[in-house]
Amino acid sequence: MTERAVPFHCPYCGDQDLRPWEHGHGAWECRSCLRAFSLKLLGLVRPQESTR
Repeated sequence: MTERAVPFHCPYCGDQDLRPWEHGHGAWECRSCLRAFSLKLLGLVRPQESTR
């Protein structure tokens, strides 16, 4: 895993015209829909055990 992962699509409009936004770590701006958003890794989860 890289230290800084880059989003490939805007989560709102799906466009690929994304640029880093200068207001915070992990913040991105979409030049197509003019929205700004941030990405944050919350952690890793364990797979659920099936209870059959």
